[in-house]
Amino acid sequence: MVAQQTGRYSKYIRPISITIDILVITILSLYFFRDLNLNMVYFIAYQTLAWIFIAFLIKFYEVYRFTTPVEIISKIFKQFSLFLLVVIAFFPFAKTVIFSGKAIAIMMTISFAIIAGIKYFLFFYLKKYRITTKNNFRNAIIIGYTPEAIRLKEVFDNRLDYGYRFQGYFSDKKQNPEVKGKVEDIKNFVIDQKIDEIYCSLNEISNEKLKELVEFSDENNKTIKFIPDTKEIFSKNMRIDYYELFPVLSLQKTQLHNPTIKGIKRGFDIVFSLFVIIFILSWLMPLIAVLIKLESKGPIFFKQGRPGLDENEFFCFKFRSMQVNETTEKEASKNDPRVTKMGKFMRKTSIDEFPQFFNVLLGDMSVVGPRPHLWSQNKSYASKVKKYMVRHYVKPGITGLAQVKGYRGEIETDEDMINRIKFDVFYIENWSIVMDIKIIIQTVVNIFKGEDKAY
Repeated sequence: MVAQQTGRYSKYIRPISITIDILVITILSLYFFRDLNLNMVYFIAYQTLAWIFIAFLIKFYEVYRFTTPVEIISKIFKQFSLFLLVVIAFFPFAKTVIFSGKAIAIMMTISFAIIAGIKYFLFFYLKKYRITTKNNFRNAIIIGYTPEAIRLKEVFDNRLDYGYRFQGYFSDKKQNPEVKGKVEDIKNFVIDQKIDEIYCSLNEISNEKLKELVEFSDENNKTIKFIPDTKEIFSKNMRIDYYELFPVLSLQKTQLHNPTIKGIKRGFDIVFSLFVIIFILSWLMPLIAVLIKLESKGPIFFKQGRPGLDENEFFCFKFRSMQVNETTEKEASKNDPRVTKMGKFMRKTSIDEFPQFFNVLLGDMSVVGPRPHLWSQNKSYASKVKKYMVRHYVKPGITGLAQVKGYRGEIETDEDMINRIKFDVFYIENWSIVMDIKIIIQTVVNIFKGEDKAY
């Protein structure tokens, strides 16, 4: 089973932009600083980390379709001002290095011109692209037929470069030819018409209906934003953006949606998975392969389609721990006759999961994250457990918070799945690199200590 992919090419713009910027400052540094007696490996690593850290600090790459040119100029000046100071700070600590203010000034000026030019080219090209090709648009609806809602619709109509296609109002309080239906009609309309964003007037909808709508948006990966009235803004977990002078509130995404945080987590995954593959799997894999083959016929590895990020299918790798069978969508249970003797040992120690470090290296999984479920479990629990689909906002993990808290293995009751999802959602909403490290350490402890539900 393969879920339909809903992504757009625009999701690649930010990582491409980051890569180009780093390449520009790297190439120019190698050229202009070549005679300064620098250890270029250390310096390039230093300035790359500095660039990424500063970009995260000032939100340099958080440029949206409604961001103004003035905001972009401000971000560029902030980025280069701080980056210049960090680059200069490197020289006093390298005693044999020749300091050249001229070389730094030329390198920074050319870097500034190239990166600013690329940024503005992308920004204005995308605006032009949306208008001329009618592509890269986002379908939007508005809940409420208020003066604020009408003003927002006018912004959509007048600023085609923002890239929004207005599909209608929904209201329980007003009747109008432009009103497509009532609030209760929204869910079907959003699914049928492939709506991307829901704008909600805060004085139009009750708290109960709003809560239900937020849960619906979570489950269906839709964006919900809020049109504030002047009397009440009741959520601290909101970010305010301006479409020209029009304020729009958005529910804050988790840290794991931040491109810089994604980059940091991905970097950690690559380094950690390479370490395991080189220093552990390089000798463990041949040994396990021989033991598997001695006990039963069949392949060394077992691969199975699982739902991953955005519910897109990937193939999860494991050492084969069962006799070859046709019931792969049935999860293992206690004293499962399909499990081999070697398989029982591997499952008890979690050694069967080690090939998933190749999944991590390939980018399908993360070291830490919600465990990937079977497709049959996804179909069964997606509609029964609240916030179940939130776990697909991030890459699945080899280990996770739910697993180290004891919610691993066979799902015997709905309560088991509910508790697992609670920990998965908590992890996604409260992620930190420290939490990842703690989960990894606890996983290693659990491997040596043994777990009752590891079968």
